[in-house]
Amino acid sequence: MMKTRVCEVLGIEYPIIQGGMVYICTPELAAAVSNAGGLGQLTCITGRKDPDTLRANIRRTRELTNKPFAVNIPLIMPNAEQLVAAAVEEKVDVITTSAGNPKKFTSYIKEHGVRVCHVVPSVKLGQKAQEAGVDIIVAEGWEAGGHNAYDDVTTMVLIPQITRAVDIPVVAAGGIADARGLVAAFVLGAEGVQMGTRFIMTRECAAHENMKKAIAQATDTATVVTGRAFGPTRVLKNALAADILSWENQGMTAAEILERIGSGRSERALLHGDIEQGSPMSGQIAGLLREVTSVQELFDSILGEIRPVLEKAGKMLLGG
Repeated sequence: MMKTRVCEVLGIEYPIIQGGMVYICTPELAAAVSNAGGLGQLTCITGRKDPDTLRANIRRTRELTNKPFAVNIPLIMPNAEQLVAAAVEEKVDVITTSAGNPKKFTSYIKEHGVRVCHVVPSVKLGQKAQEAGVDIIVAEGWEAGGHNAYDDVTTMVLIPQITRAVDIPVVAAGGIADARGLVAAFVLGAEGVQMGTRFIMTRECAAHENMKKAIAQATDTATVVTGRAFGPTRVLKNALAADILSWENQGMTAAEILERIGSGRSERALLHGDIEQGSPMSGQIAGLLREVTSVQELFDSILGEIRPVLEKAGKMLLGG
C-alpha cells in the first residue's frame, strides 16, 4: 500500500486512477481497476446517457467489487444535475466532475458523504476547483487523449505549477502509462496519477480490437488535435481527422464542420472499430504502448518497477 493523501481521501491502496473515457468505461473495467487497488471509474456516457442506465452500471459494478469506485460526469451535459443526483442516491464512493464549474454541485455531493474530484487543465481552474471545495484536483496536460483544453499546457509544465498554487491533493493526468511516468508525476508534486489510453490496452476494456491494434501500431507522432476553434480533441491520425483539419484550414465555421462530422463518431471508433471514419481518441503516450495486458498485470508491472526506476535515477543523479 502507498501512503499519499489521494489514497487516504479515496480509500484506495494505490494512487492510480482509471480515466473516464466515453463508451468504454464499463462496470467490468472499473471493477477490475478497483479490485487491483486503484480507483476504477464509470462514465455516464456508457450506453444511453440517462440516469437509469447510470444507476444500472453502478449496481453492476458493485456486484463485481466491494472496493471504492468513481463515476465521471462532464458538467457540460444538459442532464448533469440528474446524473449527479442518480450517482449520489446510489451511494457511489467518488464523483469526478469535468468540463464545467463544480461549484454548483460540490456541496450537495459532499453533504451525502461522496468524495469529489475535478479535472482541470490550468492553474487558474485548479484554484477555482479548490475554492469550490473539491477533495482532489486531477490536472490534465495537453498530451491526454480525447477532449482537451484550448491552451497547450503539458503535464510536465502543469503539475509543478498547480501543486504550488493549491493545498489539496493533485493527481497528474496525460502522458502517463508506466512506473517512469508515475515516479515523474510524484517528483513534480502530484500524489497520484490518472491514466486513460493505457487502460484501453487491457483485456477488460470494451474498446474494439481494431482500436487496440491501432494504438499498438502508433508512434510518437501518431496523434493530432482537431477542432481547436470549437472543441480541441486529440485522436489517432486518420481520414476523418485529415478531413476536419482540411475544413478548418478552408475557413469553415464550427457549425459547418460539426454538421459534416455528425454524431456517433467516437462510438464508431471505440466500439465498432471504424478507425478511419470514427474518432479514435488516444493520448500521445500511445506510441509507448505495444501489448494488451490484464488490469492486474498492469498494476503488477507499475508497482514492481517503481523501486528500479528510483534506484536508476538515484545512481545517475547522486553518483551512487
